[in-house]
Amino acid sequence: MNNTQEERTVHFDQNLQIEAYRFHGIMQKFPNHFHTYYVIGFIEDGQRRLICQNQEYIIEKGDILLFNPYDNHACEQIDHRTLDYRCLNIEAEVLEKVFQHKPHFKAPVFSQSELTKPLYDLHQMITEEAPALNKQETFYFFMKQLIEAYADTSEEKASPARANEQKVQDVQQYIETHLTENISLDDLGELVSMNKYSLLRAFTKFRGITPYRYLQTVRVNYAKELLAQGVKPVDVAAAAGFSDQSHLTHFFSEFIGLTPGQYQQIFAKQVTAK
Repeated sequence: MNNTQEERTVHFDQNLQIEAYRFHGIMQKFPNHFHTYYVIGFIEDGQRRLICQNQEYIIEKGDILLFNPYDNHACEQIDHRTLDYRCLNIEAEVLEKVFQHKPHFKAPVFSQSELTKPLYDLHQMITEEAPALNKQETFYFFMKQLIEAYADTSEEKASPARANEQKVQDVQQYIETHLTENISLDDLGELVSMNKYSLLRAFTKFRGITPYRYLQTVRVNYAKELLAQGVKPVDVAAAAGFSDQSHLTHFFSEFIGLTPGQYQQIFAKQVTAK
């Protein structure tokens, strides 16, 4: 059952092209999943067990969270404690446009970070619709600090020989372009000339998530795009490859923490005004 005092709000900033999430009093468990964008957040209150890229962390008040695109992660509450959490969802292209590269953060958790305060300030500016120039400047200087403190400084990360990594990337691309189809592990293995179990091991190794979980996440991300455009949830379910609306609602709520209807309400006024 949901905590009756929990609050979930999302604000989309058209100027910065950033989603600002705020969860208050949350007890929901989030399964292993990923996002195609950066997630930059911090814990306002509470404590959780986080698993990211097969590493376990205990996160608590004052910790900053930095998920790169496609970093798989899952979290659950500890001792029935609720979670207060704020985050910004930022498309990779937004950061690339500003900083001429896509940063890669070295770890998903930095304890008691001094950058939680400027992140809070930026989050408030977005939700309160501060003047565009002020937001842009605050965003630029905050991200510059964040990248200098927590991102890889080298242009290239050390990369040992990975014979199957290209095949995994090919499978990933295939899933993304055929997300509405009934994809089987046999089909994917045949695509890259691999035994289906070898492919499953390789995909899980390089992506930290199974091909099926990847497919469901891609579908949820596509559903977000359609909902933001004002497409009805029942039509979104069919267009994004879900068997029906309840199937969409199940995965959407599990991954995003909101129902499709709740998420779409964020954009209702913008769609009506067009």
